[in-house]
Amino acid sequence: MTQTTYSSLAGRVVLITGGASGIGAAFVRAFAAQTARVAFLDIDQEAGKALAREVTNSSGSEPLFVPCDLLDIDALRAAIAQVHRSLGNAAVLVNNAANDKRQVLAEVTPAEFDWTIGVNLKHVFFAAQAVVPQMQARGGGSIINLSSVAWMRGAPALPVYAAAKAAIVGFTNSLARSVGPDRIRVNAIAPGMVITERQRRLWYPDEQVIAEIRSTKQIVPDAVTPEDIASMALFLASDESQRITSQCLRVDAGLG
Repeated sequence: MTQTTYSSLAGRVVLITGGASGIGAAFVRAFAAQTARVAFLDIDQEAGKALAREVTNSSGSEPLFVPCDLLDIDALRAAIAQVHRSLGNAAVLVNNAANDKRQVLAEVTPAEFDWTIGVNLKHVFFAAQAVVPQMQARGGGSIINLSSVAWMRGAPALPVYAAAKAAIVGFTNSLARSVGPDRIRVNAIAPGMVITERQRRLWYPDEQVIAEIRSTKQIVPDAVTPEDIASMALFLASDESQRITSQCLRVDAGLG
């Protein structure tokens, strides 16, 4: 797929959470290819270091990888402060990290509920809280939160995940209204069925099932890839979308 070049992204500091694999890794590669100054956080140190090496070799632009457990808000704040010291004020924040662990309603414990909200929603709020002052200092920015079509479609095996992803849209709208006067735009992306390596390993091992969903549930029967989601993020981060805020944009091939 040919990638559009956004000259406004060159040299801008882009911070990505959960960037070591899957859609997050596609974000890292895509922004690095735009010659942005990319930093990404992830708990998986091995995968994060490997991606940083790969991107450096392929693009010549070395991303900054900071290991971080996003469930630890103090650690998250410290990691964002480290990125700030190293690269300067963030122009773009991509709140990507998530976990779509399947759950049975009757079996969800309070501890599991709190963990699911923590890994899918809590860090989104506090990462934005930490980055907004940097964007205010530089005169604007773009925050991109990852939602999901799961809450729109009422996915029955994802009761807490769907609740968190719906809440992200509410937070996106509220934050957009709050920081809009500072020329900070806040949008959400809702991916459809994106089959990453993790998705294939845990939830979709049968290629026939994947093909059937694409042919019968999607309007466009082609694969929605991590690169498709990254392309939307590039647009929302760039000056070409400077009048777009408080939106949740579906990238799902019309999944119904």
